[in-house]
Amino acid sequence: MDGDNLKKERIKKEIAEEHGEIPYEETTVRELITLMKDNTELITDLAYAAVAFDDKELAEEVRHLESEMDKMMYQIRLKCMLGARTLEHAEQLSGILQVASATEKISDAAEDMVRLLDMDIELRPILPHILKEADEKIYPIAIYPGSSMARRTIGELRIESHTGVRLIAIRRKNRWIFGPDSEDRLFENDIMIVRGVKEGYKELREAAHGDIPWKVVVG
Repeated sequence: MDGDNLKKERIKKEIAEEHGEIPYEETTVRELITLMKDNTELITDLAYAAVAFDDKELAEEVRHLESEMDKMMYQIRLKCMLGARTLEHAEQLSGILQVASATEKISDAAEDMVRLLDMDIELRPILPHILKEADEKIYPIAIYPGSSMARRTIGELRIESHTGVRLIAIRRKNRWIFGPDSEDRLFENDIMIVRGVKEGYKELREAAHGDIPWKVVVG
């Protein structure tokens, strides 16, 4: 076994003591950082929604994403340690580790938020009232039959571009679609979980309920 492989095995052993046995993945640091950044946005929105709606299913997804963030942080630490061949490389990689560490701290904070749902049931209803002070709020919006948004993809509608409202998740009967992408399609009776200001929410709700056609929103 050459020096690099010995080093890799030693680092894997040390970090695995903290996170458990995690297989080494042939993924680039750039890809991992991008994924962590995207997951940070999603996990924050889901934690906010879980507390706002007192929803333990959303809270469980937050915990799952936080665990995935820990695994990605492990991979980044491993790759940075293996890539630090000179002092110059080490200085460059230290900046990457700082960015990754910041995203991990945000995901840890999101998990701390959903732990509020484990508190006394009599105290939990106060949490949505606390969140009402925020400029951007979490709202549920149903897609009514006859809405011009129904059966169209998110990429086609470009909801956030036209309303400023971010689509966090979709509730479809008894299942969730978290962090929907441009290829996901909306259907009648879907429940959208969105984050945004009141003005954008009202316009989106009117279109979702079929009160106005989507082309009015687009302008």
